[in-house]
Amino acid sequence: MPIASLDFLGLVAAGALSIPTAVYGIECLVGSLPLQSRSFPKIERSRRPTVAVLVPAHNEESGIEATLASIRRQLLDRDRLVVIADNCSDRTAELARTARAEVIERFDSERRGKGFALDAGIRYLHTAPPDIVFLIDADCSLGADALERLIEVVVATGKPAQSCNLMTAPEGAAFTHAVAEFANVVKNSVRPLGLARLGLPCQATTGLAIPWPLLSQVSVASSNRVEDLKLGLDLAQLGYATRFCEHAHIDSQFPSSKEGTDSQRRRWEGGHLDMIRKEALSLFRPQKPARLVLTLDLMVPPLTLLAILLIAILIFNSILVAAGASVWPLVIAIANILFVIVATAVAWFAQGRKALPVGILHQIPHYVLWKLSLYPRALFGSDGWTRTDRGKPQG
Repeated sequence: MPIASLDFLGLVAAGALSIPTAVYGIECLVGSLPLQSRSFPKIERSRRPTVAVLVPAHNEESGIEATLASIRRQLLDRDRLVVIADNCSDRTAELARTARAEVIERFDSERRGKGFALDAGIRYLHTAPPDIVFLIDADCSLGADALERLIEVVVATGKPAQSCNLMTAPEGAAFTHAVAEFANVVKNSVRPLGLARLGLPCQATTGLAIPWPLLSQVSVASSNRVEDLKLGLDLAQLGYATRFCEHAHIDSQFPSSKEGTDSQRRRWEGGHLDMIRKEALSLFRPQKPARLVLTLDLMVPPLTLLAILLIAILIFNSILVAAGASVWPLVIAIANILFVIVATAVAWFAQGRKALPVGILHQIPHYVLWKLSLYPRALFGSDGWTRTDRGKPQG
Protein backbone atom coordinates (compact mmCIF):
# COMPACT_ATOMS: atom_id res chain seq x y z
CA MET A 1 0.00 0.00 0.00
CA PRO A 2 1.40 3.47 -0.93
CA ILE A 3 2.74 5.56 1.96
CA ALA A 4 0.17 8.27 1.20
CA SER A 5 -2.69 5.82 1.75
CA LEU A 6 -1.18 4.58 5.00
CA ASP A 7 -0.66 8.19 6.07
CA PHE A 8 -4.36 8.92 5.46
CA LEU A 9 -5.33 5.77 7.37
CA GLY A 10 -3.21 6.86 10.32
CA LEU A 11 -4.79 10.31 10.28
CA VAL A 12 -8.32 8.88 10.19
CA ALA A 13 -7.58 6.45 13.04
CA ALA A 14 -5.98 9.11 15.24
CA GLY A 15 -8.76 11.56 14.43
CA ALA A 16 -11.50 9.02 15.16
CA LEU A 17 -9.98 8.20 18.56
CA SER A 18 -9.89 11.91 19.35
CA ILE A 19 -13.68 11.81 19.85
CA PRO A 20 -13.84 9.27 22.72
CA THR A 21 -10.59 10.72 24.07
CA ALA A 22 -12.07 14.22 24.26
CA VAL A 23 -15.31 12.96 25.81
CA TYR A 24 -13.45 10.90 28.41
CA GLY A 25 -10.98 13.67 29.22
CA ILE A 26 -13.55 16.43 29.62
CA GLU A 27 -15.81 14.26 31.80
CA CYS A 28 -12.90 13.27 34.08
CA LEU A 29 -11.49 16.78 34.44
CA VAL A 30 -14.84 18.44 35.16
CA GLY A 31 -15.90 15.59 37.46
CA SER A 32 -12.69 15.95 39.46
CA LEU A 33 -13.05 19.65 40.17
CA PRO A 34 -13.74 20.56 43.82
CA LEU A 35 -17.09 22.20 43.08
CA GLN A 36 -20.14 22.50 45.32
CA SER A 37 -22.74 19.83 44.65
CA ARG A 38 -26.23 20.68 43.47
CA SER A 39 -29.02 19.94 45.92
CA PHE A 40 -32.76 19.56 45.38
CA PRO A 41 -35.68 20.57 47.62
CA LYS A 42 -36.41 18.06 50.36
CA ILE A 43 -39.84 16.42 50.42
CA GLU A 44 -41.96 15.94 53.54
CA ARG A 45 -42.62 12.27 54.24
CA SER A 46 -46.38 12.85 54.21
CA ARG A 47 -46.15 14.29 50.69
CA ARG A 48 -43.55 11.93 49.31
CA PRO A 49 -44.57 10.02 46.14
CA THR A 50 -45.22 6.31 46.47
CA VAL A 51 -42.37 4.02 45.44
CA ALA A 52 -42.19 0.44 44.26
CA VAL A 53 -38.76 -1.17 44.38
CA LEU A 54 -38.14 -3.91 41.81
CA VAL A 55 -35.35 -6.37 42.59
CA PRO A 56 -34.63 -8.88 39.78
CA ALA A 57 -32.82 -11.88 41.25
CA HIS A 58 -31.35 -15.08 39.86
CA ASN A 59 -30.09 -17.55 42.49
CA GLU A 60 -29.15 -14.84 45.00
CA GLU A 61 -29.90 -16.64 48.26
CA SER A 62 -26.50 -15.76 49.73
CA GLY A 63 -27.06 -12.01 49.61
CA ILE A 64 -30.74 -11.27 49.05
CA GLU A 65 -31.53 -10.79 52.76
CA ALA A 66 -28.90 -8.05 53.22
CA THR A 67 -30.04 -6.29 50.05
CA LEU A 68 -33.70 -6.30 51.08
CA ALA A 69 -32.86 -5.14 54.60
CA SER A 70 -30.96 -2.11 53.22
CA ILE A 71 -34.00 -1.23 51.10
CA ARG A 72 -36.68 -1.93 53.72
CA ARG A 73 -35.16 0.62 56.11
CA GLN A 74 -35.92 3.42 53.63
CA LEU A 75 -39.47 2.50 52.67
CA LEU A 76 -42.69 4.00 53.97
CA ASP A 77 -45.73 1.89 54.82
CA ARG A 78 -47.37 2.75 51.50
CA ASP A 79 -44.31 1.72 49.43
CA ARG A 80 -43.81 -1.72 47.91
CA LEU A 81 -40.85 -4.07 47.70
CA VAL A 82 -41.08 -6.61 44.87
CA VAL A 83 -38.57 -9.39 44.14
CA ILE A 84 -38.66 -11.16 40.78
CA ALA A 85 -37.12 -14.58 41.43
CA ASP A 86 -36.17 -15.42 37.86
CA ASN A 87 -35.42 -19.05 36.94
CA CYS A 88 -34.14 -19.65 40.47
CA SER A 89 -33.14 -23.08 41.72
CA ASP A 90 -32.24 -21.97 45.26
CA ARG A 91 -34.04 -20.33 48.22
CA THR A 92 -34.13 -16.79 46.80
CA ALA A 93 -37.96 -16.64 46.70
CA GLU A 94 -38.36 -18.16 50.17
CA LEU A 95 -35.89 -15.74 51.77
CA ALA A 96 -37.50 -12.78 50.01
CA ARG A 97 -40.92 -13.70 51.39
CA THR A 98 -39.44 -14.04 54.85
CA ALA A 99 -38.10 -10.48 54.42
CA ARG A 100 -41.72 -9.34 53.74
CA ALA A 101 -41.22 -8.69 50.05
CA GLU A 102 -43.81 -9.42 47.39
CA VAL A 103 -42.38 -12.21 45.27
CA ILE A 104 -42.91 -13.09 41.62
CA GLU A 105 -41.51 -16.48 40.65
CA ARG A 106 -40.76 -16.69 36.95
CA PHE A 107 -39.66 -19.78 35.03
CA ASP A 108 -38.91 -19.45 31.32
CA SER A 109 -35.96 -21.30 29.80
CA GLU A 110 -36.23 -19.39 26.50
CA ARG A 111 -36.73 -15.76 27.58
CA ARG A 112 -33.84 -15.47 30.02
CA GLY A 113 -32.22 -12.26 31.21
CA LYS A 114 -32.68 -9.38 33.61
CA GLY A 115 -34.70 -7.45 31.04
CA PHE A 116 -37.39 -10.15 30.97
CA ALA A 117 -37.42 -10.25 34.78
CA LEU A 118 -37.91 -6.48 34.97
CA ASP A 119 -40.70 -6.70 32.40
CA ALA A 120 -42.50 -9.23 34.59
CA GLY A 121 -42.14 -6.92 37.58
CA ILE A 122 -43.45 -3.89 35.70
CA ARG A 123 -46.48 -5.82 34.42
CA TYR A 124 -47.13 -6.99 37.99
CA LEU A 125 -47.30 -3.35 39.16
CA HIS A 126 -49.88 -2.34 36.55
CA THR A 127 -52.80 -3.26 38.80
CA ALA A 128 -51.74 -0.68 41.41
CA PRO A 129 -49.02 1.50 39.90
CA PRO A 130 -46.76 3.61 42.13
CA ASP A 131 -45.57 7.14 41.39
CA ILE A 132 -41.93 6.05 41.04
CA VAL A 133 -40.26 2.72 40.31
CA PHE A 134 -36.79 2.03 41.66
CA LEU A 135 -34.67 -0.68 39.99
CA ILE A 136 -31.83 -2.29 41.93
CA ASP A 137 -29.87 -5.53 41.52
CA ALA A 138 -30.12 -8.25 44.14
CA ASP A 139 -26.41 -8.13 45.00
CA CYS A 140 -26.39 -4.42 45.88
CA SER A 141 -26.82 -2.48 49.10
CA LEU A 142 -28.75 0.79 49.26
CA GLY A 143 -26.75 3.57 50.93
CA ALA A 144 -28.14 5.77 53.70
CA ASP A 145 -30.96 8.09 52.51
CA ALA A 146 -30.24 7.12 48.89
CA LEU A 147 -33.89 6.57 48.04
CA GLU A 148 -34.91 9.98 49.40
CA ARG A 149 -32.19 11.76 47.40
CA LEU A 150 -33.25 9.99 44.20
CA ILE A 151 -36.92 10.83 44.75
CA GLU A 152 -36.00 14.50 45.21
CA VAL A 153 -34.29 14.52 41.80
CA VAL A 154 -37.21 12.75 40.09
CA VAL A 155 -39.77 15.15 41.59
CA ALA A 156 -37.70 18.25 40.77
CA THR A 157 -36.88 17.26 37.18
CA GLY A 158 -39.62 14.85 36.13
CA LYS A 159 -36.86 12.62 34.76
CA PRO A 160 -35.16 9.38 35.84
CA ALA A 161 -32.49 9.68 38.52
CA GLN A 162 -29.35 7.55 38.63
CA SER A 163 -27.53 6.68 41.85
CA CYS A 164 -23.76 6.53 42.20
CA ASN A 165 -23.16 2.80 41.80
CA LEU A 166 -19.78 1.82 43.26
CA MET A 167 -18.14 -1.57 43.62
CA THR A 168 -15.41 -2.50 46.08
CA ALA A 169 -12.79 -5.23 46.06
CA PRO A 170 -13.32 -8.10 48.52
CA GLU A 171 -10.84 -8.48 51.35
CA GLY A 172 -7.73 -10.38 50.32
CA ALA A 173 -8.48 -10.03 46.60
CA ALA A 174 -5.83 -9.89 43.90
CA PHE A 175 -4.38 -6.56 42.71
CA THR A 176 -6.56 -6.76 39.60
CA HIS A 177 -9.55 -5.94 41.80
CA ALA A 178 -7.91 -2.71 42.97
CA VAL A 179 -7.42 -1.55 39.38
CA ALA A 180 -10.97 -2.64 38.51
CA GLU A 181 -12.28 -0.72 41.52
CA PHE A 182 -10.54 2.44 40.33
CA ALA A 183 -11.89 1.96 36.81
CA ASN A 184 -15.36 1.58 38.33
CA VAL A 185 -14.92 4.84 40.28
CA VAL A 186 -13.99 6.63 37.06
CA LYS A 187 -16.88 5.16 35.09
CA ASN A 188 -19.68 5.35 37.67
CA SER A 189 -18.68 8.39 39.74
CA VAL A 190 -16.15 10.74 38.14
CA ARG A 191 -17.47 10.73 34.58
CA PRO A 192 -21.22 11.00 35.35
CA LEU A 193 -20.42 13.72 37.89
CA GLY A 194 -18.60 15.62 35.15
CA LEU A 195 -21.65 15.32 32.91
CA ALA A 196 -23.95 16.48 35.71
CA ARG A 197 -21.80 19.56 36.35
CA LEU A 198 -22.06 20.41 32.67
CA GLY A 199 -25.84 20.13 32.92
CA LEU A 200 -25.86 16.94 30.86
CA PRO A 201 -27.48 13.52 31.40
CA CYS A 202 -25.70 10.29 32.34
CA GLN A 203 -25.99 6.62 31.43
CA ALA A 204 -28.37 4.39 33.35
CA THR A 205 -27.24 1.46 35.44
CA THR A 206 -28.58 -0.36 38.48
CA GLY A 207 -29.98 1.97 41.15
CA LEU A 208 -32.27 3.86 38.77
CA ALA A 209 -35.46 5.68 39.87
CA ILE A 210 -38.03 6.23 37.09
CA PRO A 211 -41.41 8.03 37.07
CA TRP A 212 -44.05 5.37 36.50
CA PRO A 213 -45.65 6.98 33.38
CA LEU A 214 -42.35 6.65 31.48
CA LEU A 215 -42.24 2.87 31.84
CA SER A 216 -45.31 2.46 29.64
CA GLN A 217 -43.39 4.11 26.78
CA VAL A 218 -40.38 1.78 26.71
CA SER A 219 -39.78 -1.96 26.50
CA VAL A 220 -37.34 -3.67 28.84
CA ALA A 221 -38.09 -7.26 27.78
CA SER A 222 -34.84 -8.32 26.14
CA SER A 223 -31.76 -10.47 26.69
CA ASN A 224 -29.43 -7.50 26.23
CA ARG A 225 -26.36 -7.92 28.43
CA VAL A 226 -26.44 -4.23 29.42
CA GLU A 227 -30.21 -3.76 29.68
CA ASP A 228 -29.90 -0.75 32.02
CA LEU A 229 -27.76 1.07 29.46
CA LYS A 230 -30.29 0.40 26.71
CA LEU A 231 -33.17 1.57 28.92
CA GLY A 232 -31.39 4.87 29.55
CA LEU A 233 -30.82 5.44 25.84
CA ASP A 234 -34.45 4.64 25.03
CA LEU A 235 -35.68 7.07 27.70
CA ALA A 236 -33.35 9.78 26.37
CA GLN A 237 -34.77 9.33 22.88
CA LEU A 238 -38.22 10.05 24.35
CA GLY A 239 -36.90 13.26 25.92
CA TYR A 240 -36.40 11.90 29.45
CA ALA A 241 -32.65 11.48 29.83
CA THR A 242 -31.32 10.24 33.17
CA ARG A 243 -29.93 12.70 35.74
CA PHE A 244 -27.06 11.76 38.03
CA CYS A 245 -27.57 11.96 41.80
CA GLU A 246 -24.15 11.89 43.44
CA HIS A 247 -25.67 11.91 46.95
CA ALA A 248 -27.41 8.54 46.44
CA HIS A 249 -25.01 5.62 46.77
CA ILE A 250 -25.44 1.99 45.81
CA ASP A 251 -22.71 -0.39 46.94
CA SER A 252 -21.76 -3.89 45.86
CA GLN A 253 -18.69 -6.07 45.80
CA PHE A 254 -16.65 -7.55 42.99
CA PRO A 255 -16.58 -11.36 42.83
CA SER A 256 -13.71 -12.85 44.78
CA SER A 257 -13.22 -15.89 42.54
CA LYS A 258 -11.32 -15.69 39.26
CA GLU A 259 -14.14 -17.42 37.39
CA GLY A 260 -16.72 -14.99 38.72
CA THR A 261 -14.53 -11.98 37.94
CA ASP A 262 -13.82 -13.13 34.38
CA SER A 263 -17.49 -13.88 33.68
CA GLN A 264 -18.66 -10.53 35.07
CA ARG A 265 -16.12 -8.51 33.10
CA ARG A 266 -16.89 -10.39 29.87
CA ARG A 267 -20.60 -9.79 30.33
CA TRP A 268 -20.28 -6.07 31.09
CA GLU A 269 -17.59 -5.15 28.61
CA GLY A 270 -18.91 -7.43 25.91
CA GLY A 271 -22.31 -5.82 26.32
CA HIS A 272 -20.77 -2.34 26.21
CA LEU A 273 -18.82 -3.10 23.03
CA ASP A 274 -21.90 -4.64 21.46
CA MET A 275 -23.84 -1.43 22.22
CA ILE A 276 -21.04 0.66 20.66
CA ARG A 277 -21.32 -1.43 17.50
CA LYS A 278 -25.11 -1.04 17.39
CA GLU A 279 -25.21 2.66 18.23
CA ALA A 280 -22.23 4.03 16.28
CA LEU A 281 -24.27 4.81 13.17
CA SER A 282 -26.82 6.75 15.25
CA LEU A 283 -24.22 9.53 15.50
CA PHE A 284 -25.07 10.32 11.89
CA ARG A 285 -28.86 10.24 12.34
CA PRO A 286 -31.09 13.00 13.74
CA GLN A 287 -31.69 12.52 17.45
CA LYS A 288 -32.47 14.52 20.54
CA PRO A 289 -29.48 16.46 21.98
CA ALA A 290 -29.54 14.49 25.24
CA ARG A 291 -29.55 11.22 23.31
CA LEU A 292 -26.58 12.45 21.26
CA VAL A 293 -24.67 13.24 24.47
CA LEU A 294 -25.27 9.72 25.77
CA THR A 295 -24.28 8.19 22.44
CA LEU A 296 -20.99 10.10 22.50
CA ASP A 297 -20.42 8.97 26.08
CA LEU A 298 -21.20 5.40 25.05
CA MET A 299 -18.53 5.58 22.34
CA VAL A 300 -15.83 5.72 25.02
CA PRO A 301 -14.65 2.09 25.22
CA PRO A 302 -13.54 0.47 28.49
CA LEU A 303 -10.48 2.33 29.78
CA THR A 304 -8.04 -0.53 29.19
CA LEU A 305 -9.21 -0.99 25.61
CA LEU A 306 -9.03 2.77 24.99
CA ALA A 307 -5.42 2.80 26.20
CA ILE A 308 -4.51 -0.17 24.01
CA LEU A 309 -6.04 1.46 20.92
CA LEU A 310 -4.26 4.76 21.59
CA ILE A 311 -0.89 3.02 21.99
CA ALA A 312 -1.43 0.95 18.84
CA ILE A 313 -2.22 4.07 16.78
CA LEU A 314 0.78 5.85 18.28
CA ILE A 315 3.11 3.02 17.24
CA PHE A 316 1.55 2.81 13.78
CA ASN A 317 1.96 6.53 13.13
CA SER A 318 5.51 6.52 14.55
CA ILE A 319 6.49 3.88 12.01
CA LEU A 320 4.90 5.94 9.22
CA VAL A 321 6.80 9.08 10.24
CA ALA A 322 10.03 7.09 10.23
CA ALA A 323 9.14 6.02 6.68
CA GLY A 324 8.69 9.62 5.58
CA ALA A 325 4.94 10.20 6.14
CA SER A 326 3.37 13.35 7.56
CA VAL A 327 4.00 14.09 11.22
CA TRP A 328 0.46 15.37 11.94
CA PRO A 329 -1.22 11.99 12.57
CA LEU A 330 1.54 11.26 15.08
CA VAL A 331 1.01 14.63 16.76
CA ILE A 332 -2.70 13.87 17.15
CA ALA A 333 -1.93 10.40 18.51
CA ILE A 334 0.50 11.83 21.09
CA ALA A 335 -2.02 14.50 22.10
CA ASN A 336 -4.70 11.83 22.59
CA ILE A 337 -2.50 9.74 24.86
CA LEU A 338 -1.34 12.72 26.90
CA PHE A 339 -4.93 13.91 27.41
CA VAL A 340 -6.04 10.49 28.64
CA ILE A 341 -3.04 10.21 30.97
CA VAL A 342 -3.61 13.65 32.47
CA ALA A 343 -7.39 13.15 32.83
CA THR A 344 -6.93 9.73 34.43
CA ALA A 345 -4.26 11.04 36.82
CA VAL A 346 -6.51 13.92 37.88
CA ALA A 347 -9.43 11.52 38.42
CA TRP A 348 -7.18 9.21 40.45
CA PHE A 349 -6.00 12.09 42.64
CA ALA A 350 -9.55 13.37 43.18
CA GLN A 351 -11.39 10.10 43.86
CA GLY A 352 -9.26 7.05 43.15
CA ARG A 353 -6.38 7.00 45.61
CA LYS A 354 -8.25 4.88 48.14
CA ALA A 355 -9.20 2.28 45.55
CA LEU A 356 -5.79 2.20 43.86
CA PRO A 357 -2.92 3.01 46.27
CA VAL A 358 0.37 4.33 44.91
CA GLY A 359 2.16 1.15 45.97
CA ILE A 360 0.43 -1.04 43.39
CA LEU A 361 0.41 1.29 40.38
CA HIS A 362 3.27 -0.71 38.90
CA GLN A 363 0.91 -3.70 38.60
CA ILE A 364 -1.27 -1.99 35.99
CA PRO A 365 0.50 -3.65 33.00
CA HIS A 366 -0.41 -7.08 34.44
CA TYR A 367 -4.02 -5.92 34.71
CA VAL A 368 -3.96 -4.86 31.05
CA LEU A 369 -2.71 -8.30 29.99
CA TRP A 370 -5.50 -9.95 32.01
CA LYS A 371 -8.10 -7.74 30.35
CA LEU A 372 -6.70 -8.55 26.92
CA SER A 373 -7.35 -12.23 27.56
CA LEU A 374 -11.03 -11.51 28.19
CA TYR A 375 -11.86 -9.59 25.02
CA PRO A 376 -12.12 -12.51 22.54
CA ARG A 377 -14.96 -14.11 24.51
CA ALA A 378 -16.41 -10.72 25.47
CA LEU A 379 -16.70 -9.81 21.80
CA PHE A 380 -17.76 -13.15 20.36
CA GLY A 381 -19.03 -15.15 23.34
CA SER A 382 -22.33 -14.95 25.19
CA ASP A 383 -22.25 -14.72 28.98
CA GLY A 384 -25.96 -14.47 29.69
CA TRP A 385 -27.66 -13.57 32.97
CA THR A 386 -26.04 -16.05 35.30
CA ARG A 387 -25.39 -15.48 38.96
CA THR A 388 -21.85 -14.25 39.45
CA ASP A 389 -19.70 -16.84 41.22
CA ARG A 390 -18.29 -15.09 44.28
CA GLY A 391 -16.26 -18.11 45.53
CA LYS A 392 -12.97 -17.81 47.34
CA PRO A 393 -10.63 -14.87 46.92
CA GLN A 394 -7.97 -15.03 44.25
CA GLY A 395 -4.41 -15.39 45.41
